[in-house]
Amino acid sequence: MADNIIYKVRSGKPVKFLNFISEFAKLLIPDAFYRRRLSHLLDAARKRPDFNYIEQRVNYYMKINRPFTVSSDDSYTKDRSWIHYTGRTGDYKRKMFHTAYYFDQHHVTRWFPKSYRWNFCPGDVYFTPETPTVVKSRLLTPDNANSVILKLDKLRHFMFVNDTKAFRDKKDAVIFRGKIRQSRVRTRFLEMFFGRPMFDCGVVGKNEGCPDEWISAKKTIREHLDYKFIMALEGNDVASNLKWVMSSNSLAVMTRPTCETWFMEGTLVPDYHYVEVKEDFSDLPEKLAYYMEHPDKAEEIITHAHEYVEQFWNPEREELISLMVMDRYFRLSQQAK
Repeated sequence: MADNIIYKVRSGKPVKFLNFISEFAKLLIPDAFYRRRLSHLLDAARKRPDFNYIEQRVNYYMKINRPFTVSSDDSYTKDRSWIHYTGRTGDYKRKMFHTAYYFDQHHVTRWFPKSYRWNFCPGDVYFTPETPTVVKSRLLTPDNANSVILKLDKLRHFMFVNDTKAFRDKKDAVIFRGKIRQSRVRTRFLEMFFGRPMFDCGVVGKNEGCPDEWISAKKTIREHLDYKFIMALEGNDVASNLKWVMSSNSLAVMTRPTCETWFMEGTLVPDYHYVEVKEDFSDLPEKLAYYMEHPDKAEEIITHAHEYVEQFWNPEREELISLMVMDRYFRLSQQAK
């Protein structure tokens, strides 16, 4: 217990408890305060010099461009890593799923009437819903339009680092720490490289269904930054560490993503924003050797990665994009005018 508390303080990740205190305090602000400002905010957005960029982001997250209806029947289905809720936004309760998702959706839905209905599927979503549904993650497939992305679980996913150590000053080594469970990608990686020289790999957590020798002590984000290469491997859906790895001076190494979130993983360019390896990891040793021998090429990728993550650093713009996504959802579902 004590070790776990110490790790949470030193991990480099935001402390949920402190964040939740702040979020509960914000609930004291009446929703009417936000609803009165919405029309002015959306009208003013069109005068912004970055409006074309904002609209591109909205179109990316909300691909639906035809009217649809949300069922008038309330429903609630729960799975191991997600739920599916259909009902009024005002009836979605904190205890229905993880608290972080409640606060993140409330940041957006409080700007709209509580009577508006939606399909909401928070959690690790690795399928495409049958009807237009707000999700955290969606499959990178041609037929994924029913998955409408919102910025959810952002305390865990959208964190960045200030890395002061240059790539050339880091260890010539690879690090991976994470849960494994049903991830075939992570399992294959560990089967191939656990215990090999230059690979600091391990599984964290309990009941992971893996060999006992794979279980390793957690490492803080700061300890990860001592390594030139950090594996960003998909779990249930996306690799949650990818955002902060791409903001560091280490190289993000991963297979081509199969899911995406608000981070728009589907727009990342292989070997430009990150180092891409084959799904069987057969080319991983060769790729690592190349970037150790050519640090200038590694630094080019790191520069491009930094440029990519910077687009998510403007909180005012991020909020506006979220509101425009939901405004379009409610308009196309024929609830808002």
